[in-house]
Amino acid sequence: MAHGIKLHLPVFLLLIFVFLKQYQVHGESKVPCYFIFGDSLVDSGNNNNLETKAKVNYPPYGIDFPGGPTGRFTNGKTVADIMGELLGFEDFIPSFLIANGSEILKGVNYASGSAGIRHESGKQLGVNIELDKQLENHQTIVSRIVDMLGNESAANLLKKCFYWSVIGSNDYLNNYFMPQYYNTSSQYTPDKFAESLVKQYSPQIMTLYNSGARKMALSGIGPLGCIPHSTSNYDTKGSLCVDSMNDAVNYFNSRLRSLVDQLNNDLADATFVYLNPVDFGSGYKASPGFSLKLSGCCKANEYGQCIPNESPCYFRSFNLFWDSFHPTEISNKLSARLSYQTLKKIL
Repeated sequence: MAHGIKLHLPVFLLLIFVFLKQYQVHGESKVPCYFIFGDSLVDSGNNNNLETKAKVNYPPYGIDFPGGPTGRFTNGKTVADIMGELLGFEDFIPSFLIANGSEILKGVNYASGSAGIRHESGKQLGVNIELDKQLENHQTIVSRIVDMLGNESAANLLKKCFYWSVIGSNDYLNNYFMPQYYNTSSQYTPDKFAESLVKQYSPQIMTLYNSGARKMALSGIGPLGCIPHSTSNYDTKGSLCVDSMNDAVNYFNSRLRSLVDQLNNDLADATFVYLNPVDFGSGYKASPGFSLKLSGCCKANEYGQCIPNESPCYFRSFNLFWDSFHPTEISNKLSARLSYQTLKKIL
């Protein structure tokens, strides 16, 4: 994406302004609690104490976040943080690493950088908390909530909460597209790999349902072939993006939509929503003299993360990407507000 893709800046900023005005939140939160599952797009610090290269509790990460670096893989708030604000929460949902006491009644963030649906995804970077383990951690929190409230009150609370899963990117970036570490690309065609992933994801979602979840959103995977890491390390074959990577992800998204439809048909007492990833595609033209940069805002190391203590770009609101993989806060704001529009029917 660093190869000349541009967005219409005035239109983009106008969208941000409209969403900011339209979805300003006042008063009580729309749900009593909010639970977050996923990867580095929504991780708020769960990897900080793990033996892994996939942790970012150092500057310049957090340069625009209150209090500085926290382990969030961006310059400011994640898309999950902004969604929390839109839902009406005054405080950020705590990470499982630090969640304690009665604050767990408002929700917990279990997400882990480099984690995937598959257990092994991202493990070449070190330890991560894969989705199965995140679900185990959630069961621990559910047990604590039951201890606090009793079975009936806990069940009544949990069915009103909002559950969001943002995962799957690492099953591609740190698995399928890394044949030097994983053999999945030799075992599966892209279509069959997507089928395998969703087949594994389905019972994981049912585990969440069986723990009391009744309002759930499942996010699709964005155009991985257009992120700075992909366009810098793979042959684009004259295209603006690595089209083969985007095609592979589209198989997953299509199957995930079908899974959401199936879950809604089979489970009448629950509501599932598929959230489209924001596609900052190449079909936009720039106004004369203006463009949004789709290269990373900071100098990246061999893992695609910001080099510690290096100064990032100054005008961060003009960059869609923070490092080689992750969006800037301005991108997260647009993504969260577009997702919130879709979610209103279950809130």
